[in-house]
Amino acid sequence: MVAVANLRSVSGGRLTDPVEFEVGFVVEGGGEVRRRLVDVADVAFEQVPAVRSFPSYRGQRNYPGLYWAACIGAHVGFESWLERDEAMALDFDASVVGFAAQPFWLWWPDTRRARSHAPDFFARRRDGTGVVIDCRPTDRIAERDVAAFDATAQACDVVGWDYRLVSGHDGVWLANLRWLAGYRHPRYLDGQVAAQLLDRFGSPTPLMEVAAQVGDPIAVLPVLYHLIWSQQLSVDMALRLDAASIVVRAGT
Repeated sequence: MVAVANLRSVSGGRLTDPVEFEVGFVVEGGGEVRRRLVDVADVAFEQVPAVRSFPSYRGQRNYPGLYWAACIGAHVGFESWLERDEAMALDFDASVVGFAAQPFWLWWPDTRRARSHAPDFFARRRDGTGVVIDCRPTDRIAERDVAAFDATAQACDVVGWDYRLVSGHDGVWLANLRWLAGYRHPRYLDGQVAAQLLDRFGSPTPLMEVAAQVGDPIAVLPVLYHLIWSQQLSVDMALRLDAASIVVRAGT
């Protein structure tokens, strides 16, 4: 579902001394601290404020905004549609318990001067592991960007985080995700209706068939879509979501 761009290193090989990586991040109270990367493995970067703002001005070519993430009950900033879609994907990912945008500055020595890069997201998984994400369409990755992404991947290796560079998402999967995201808020969860849906989807059944059995589809479908979003119900996201989509209770 996620397109991950291939990186080719232009940084002249791996850094031989991991201590050369440094990280700057915002702490409680609004101050920014700078530490060696090897000393921040236990920092909850999924909860830190962004290290830089998301400006909006007339005539700009990117599209910043705020995405309300159901998994944390708070807004997360983004600077492009691709970042917004990745924020949505992280929110939908059942293995992710929290994530933050622009979580830290990474500094490292280049051939002539220090360089810096602020990754787009840091996500924390349920098993405690971390993943750092950058978002950039393949046709907009310059050599300087490749060097920054490569250095970030190397830094992640130092502290045991995963790293991925997202260049896009599958069109059908993303269209389904955007639709379901409209029902991510807990207000769409009616416990009584949800219990009936979970019971009736014990075996694979067409979506609308069960919705009509439970009650007025206008009232039932929002609950059904919320259950799919929260992955209590399962559907093949690679196929267009419609009335005939086959739905089943997760784990069945």
